[in-house]
Amino acid sequence: MKKPIGVIDSGVGGLTVVHELMRQLPKEPLIYLGDTERCPYGPRTEEEVKQFTWEMVHFLLKKNIKMLVIACNTATAFAINDLHEKLDIPVIGVIKPGARAAIKSTENDYIGIIGTEGTIRSEAYNDALRQIKSEIEVLSLACPAFAPMVEKGLLEGPEARRVVEKSLVPISKHDKMDTLILGCTHYPLLKDTIQEVVGEDIKVISSSEETARETSTTLDIHQIADDDDQSPLHQFYATGDLEIFIDITQRIFKDSQFEVLTIKHADL
Repeated sequence: MKKPIGVIDSGVGGLTVVHELMRQLPKEPLIYLGDTERCPYGPRTEEEVKQFTWEMVHFLLKKNIKMLVIACNTATAFAINDLHEKLDIPVIGVIKPGARAAIKSTENDYIGIIGTEGTIRSEAYNDALRQIKSEIEVLSLACPAFAPMVEKGLLEGPEARRVVEKSLVPISKHDKMDTLILGCTHYPLLKDTIQEVVGEDIKVISSSEETARETSTTLDIHQIADDDDQSPLHQFYATGDLEIFIDITQRIFKDSQFEVLTIKHADL
């Protein structure tokens, strides 16, 4: 089916999911919308997150998307049930795929979760993990400094290391945890630094790969996969300043064909 897959996020973090979608589904055209102007979503109310999410969805529906991927943990936590109920296209979030990946990884059923304030407050990961395996022990920690740091393009170096070390102090003391979920799609852009801080014994899990696999399966189930052999042109939209967005996009996507465009959130 020659229609694009729509992907939304609060900012640049969802590009980590897009990267994996492009790797696993190279024939599928993608339209990405990052709400960089209003990022982060973590401190916002559930009502605000739902409103902003629906504004992005309506924009992408005008682009005739065949499927929606919510590449934002906070938006997934607060809005996915409403989207499932009201949309007539398949909708994939990042929380259940992330939970499944962590369950596969853990050897002692002791899993840590770091995310935005909204995601941690919702306990969506706790619920998703325990729906799969009720005896899982869960340690949750909000890291509100991470997403704004990524949005500024600060992904590595001494300053990033200092912020990560300070933020992770509460979970660094727990020696039982063997798996850590990056419960925000911004965090994989800090994965190397996070791994250094928590140590090599901890498996650091991103939901990106599992989300892409679920997307692939859903395309097959609904028989809407694109079988065109021509390399697709992807479109990336941002609501805020494009300079940092383009810089991070170029760091992640080196050889892919894409165009970066701007859209004001007032026009969503």
